[in-house]
Amino acid sequence: MTPRSGAIALSLAMAVNGAAAAGREHWLTSWYAAPQPAWDSHFLLPMNVPPYLDNQSLRETVRLSAGGQRIRLVFSNRYGQAPVRLGEVRVGPADGSAPARTLRFSGKQEASIPPGATLTSDPVALELPPLGRLAVSSWLPSRTAVTSFHWGGQQTVRLAGGNAVAAPRFGAGTRIEGRLFLSAVQVEAPKGGRTVVAFGDSITDGNGSTPDADRRWPDFLAQRLVREGIAVANAGISGARLLKDGMGQAALARFEQDVLSQPGVSDVIVLLGTNDIGWPGSPFAPAEPAVSFEELTDGYRQLAAAAHARGIRMTVGTLPPFEGALEGTPYAGHYSLEKDRMRRQVNEWLRTAGLFDAVVDFDAVLRDPARPQRLRAAFDSGDHLHPGDAGYRAMAAAIDIAAIARENAR
Repeated sequence: MTPRSGAIALSLAMAVNGAAAAGREHWLTSWYAAPQPAWDSHFLLPMNVPPYLDNQSLRETVRLSAGGQRIRLVFSNRYGQAPVRLGEVRVGPADGSAPARTLRFSGKQEASIPPGATLTSDPVALELPPLGRLAVSSWLPSRTAVTSFHWGGQQTVRLAGGNAVAAPRFGAGTRIEGRLFLSAVQVEAPKGGRTVVAFGDSITDGNGSTPDADRRWPDFLAQRLVREGIAVANAGISGARLLKDGMGQAALARFEQDVLSQPGVSDVIVLLGTNDIGWPGSPFAPAEPAVSFEELTDGYRQLAAAAHARGIRMTVGTLPPFEGALEGTPYAGHYSLEKDRMRRQVNEWLRTAGLFDAVVDFDAVLRDPARPQRLRAAFDSGDHLHPGDAGYRAMAAAIDIAAIARENAR
């Protein structure tokens, strides 16, 4: 063997061994925020984020579900019209128990996210326990339009001028609600580890829960699944609908990216339909005709077929009651007797259709026994549409985690 052929053989062997090592890696989504497109001033609700950022840094705190010793981050420009430039990103435990690490993207500190694309960082060694909190600091050196973001989510982002990613605190910075560009944290997990995706609307996104306290029902579910090594990714979007665009793409349109393509996904829990029923004729969609029972059930069938085609187990949740939803606000009109009849008809179909791997009866858990068209007072956040902390805890407690754990043991 000549020196040159020996070098070639060594390079090939290294490549094969590297590919084999990569094949042994097992990544799963431990935290998620579903991207949604920006809207203009004609929509009822404000975006509550700046229209653009210019030479500013943001610090976001996220609570993981599953832990790990290596992580990687995903940034999204799904609905962007121009590239998003990241000048520097640092990540570390939110409690400061370990130094923050600078992320690399294909070995480089700076990176650009093309319009419509996502950007995944190189893995970084950072040991994080289950339910551990992570601080992510990103510097955007150029003028950047905020056209792809996550609204609300009961989370706060802090802004500071210039490159402040190394600053110990953003105490004097501006506070905004939502998520900007950061869309996922993935952890390297043991081979049996996997992810359950919670796919829904504002009830899944946690509206009505205590801000910055991680008290959405997917958060409580993550606490229950810690011992099983199973992660929970929250793909809820406020205003989401099953069939039509709302404050995000229709569920049928975003199911591939937000659920089916998640690394390590084995289960999806779907809670959708409230806004399909409630929006038509309300200030959110005043001229829109009412949705039909056949349209809704066809939509659920399509989700189930798509999940099962990929070997993903699908649990569906019944729709909680919403009598008096948003009454006394400019957004009243969500509820009517006809809409409640539709909700109850859909719920009965969900319970008996036999299309799903499991059904969790959120309606039975949350409704007032004396007035079943209304949320139980102890579970109501106060707007008669969204549960509060206690309601979200009760929702998570109603999910059969034994069935999910059995799937994990196979």
